[in-house]
Amino acid sequence: MNQTSDTLEFSYTNWRASFLRITLTGASIFGLVAVIPGVIGATSPIYAGLYVGVYLVLLLLTILSVSNSIKAAALTSLVFSLGVLGLTESGIRGDAPMFMLGAITIASLLFSWKAGWVVTLLTMLSFIISGWLVTSGTMLITSEEVTPGTVETWASGSTSVLLLATVIVNGIRLTQNEFGKAQYRAQTALGIAQSEKSTLEQRVEKRTQDLADANQVNEHRAQMFQAIAQVTRAIISTQNLQDLLPQVTQAISQYFGFYHIGIFLINTSQDYAVLSAANSEGGQRMLERNHKLRVGQVGIVGYAAGTAKPRIALDTGEDAIYFNNPDLPETRSEMALPLIQTGGQIIGVLDIQSTEPNAFNREDIEILITLADQVSMAIANALLYEKTQKNLLESEMLYRRDMQVGWKKFTHIQKIAGVRRVGMNTSLYKDSMKLPGAKEVMNSGTAYVKNDKTSQIIMPVKLRGETVGILNVKTNENRNWTDDQMDIITAIVERAALSIENSRLLAESRMAVEKERAISEISTKINANAQIEMILKTVVRELGNQIGDAQVSVEIESNEN
Repeated sequence: MNQTSDTLEFSYTNWRASFLRITLTGASIFGLVAVIPGVIGATSPIYAGLYVGVYLVLLLLTILSVSNSIKAAALTSLVFSLGVLGLTESGIRGDAPMFMLGAITIASLLFSWKAGWVVTLLTMLSFIISGWLVTSGTMLITSEEVTPGTVETWASGSTSVLLLATVIVNGIRLTQNEFGKAQYRAQTALGIAQSEKSTLEQRVEKRTQDLADANQVNEHRAQMFQAIAQVTRAIISTQNLQDLLPQVTQAISQYFGFYHIGIFLINTSQDYAVLSAANSEGGQRMLERNHKLRVGQVGIVGYAAGTAKPRIALDTGEDAIYFNNPDLPETRSEMALPLIQTGGQIIGVLDIQSTEPNAFNREDIEILITLADQVSMAIANALLYEKTQKNLLESEMLYRRDMQVGWKKFTHIQKIAGVRRVGMNTSLYKDSMKLPGAKEVMNSGTAYVKNDKTSQIIMPVKLRGETVGILNVKTNENRNWTDDQMDIITAIVERAALSIENSRLLAESRMAVEKERAISEISTKINANAQIEMILKTVVRELGNQIGDAQVSVEIESNEN
């Protein structure tokens, strides 16, 4: 069923309009066929004129654009008029009953069965009046071919018309009633169907809206997590804190589209949150004047730093006081997220500001907290990296210092300053050999080749990056040193330095072991005596044995002032 309620409600009216249109069109066509013999066979020119006039009125009704009610009334009147003309022309035995029944049928169909009874009553009145006038001789029938008839003839004809009219009107009434009932049932069914359809459409619309909202939320969350991934990728490769913080603010602003991103770090005294990086122009001005906020007291950043809890401020109510910052005049929403490292210690605050009112919801907070955790981890890693690098640098400097001191001590103890081989002879040197170019190589840490009448290679002897000696290779002829020769010399020098270092460490270890052994033996001998005199004698004796040619004295108490 594709009809709407309006179509069902006025379907009978539409049927009447269609019936009227077809009837007028058919009457106009076939009426022309009927009017010609009617005019020719008219008993008088008056009837001929009346027939022509009726047909012209019929044509006008068909052609003119007037309401269907006027057309229906006019058509009923024309047919009824033809019946009256028939009564005056040929009495009850002519065409009058047919026209009268036609008028009754048309009135019943185009109006209602009540209109059919009205026309039926008018028909009976016309029959009674015409029959009385004709049978009394008051009115003469113009047709010579038809007898006026008796009262019985008129009564019989009128009764026949009344019976047929009753059948027609009642039949139309019953048909209209059934049609009305069918129409009511159809409208009721359509109403139920439309109600169910409306309910279903509402449910579908609601479900569609719910899906659209869920899809929008999912898309928003996906974009947020994608932005977090982009920010994480942007900062994960940066280990230097001074480079990391500005990169974090720029990445968050770029991928999330926020107006201002600031990172505050808690100072060593834990009383101020100091702005350490920002992406906006206002933030740069704040950095220039070393902007800081007291922890737990000033602004939502101070609140987050003091409580380790997120805080949101909106451009409404009492929160509006937080936006009186001339450096950031466009801020309408602000969120401060604490940066907490492993162990629960707060190291700073991530300050996010937007130009849109009510820019943050609960889901944004949860996602941005995840981002804050990533930033906290990156900052903690950068701090740890800086601390580790500092410790490594200090350890390396200490190691180099100890190594240099150890090598000087080692060479002094070994009484070896260098060695030189000339031909088949090898000589050891206890004092500096004063090799040419040694000072330059020691300062630069790089080798160089000198070619004159002779050819020399002056190369630093390095151990873990520290120059501990000089290698000089000299020939009596001008020589072009190949890469293979240079690689061999470099490899041998490196292995020699490593072997000497191992020997030095082994010697130092043996010396440490010997020292500990000596201390342990002396301590054992001292502890074996209980008298002070024996203890003191043991001390000076053992120290004298260990030190060698030396005078050892111990004074317990001096009476000199």
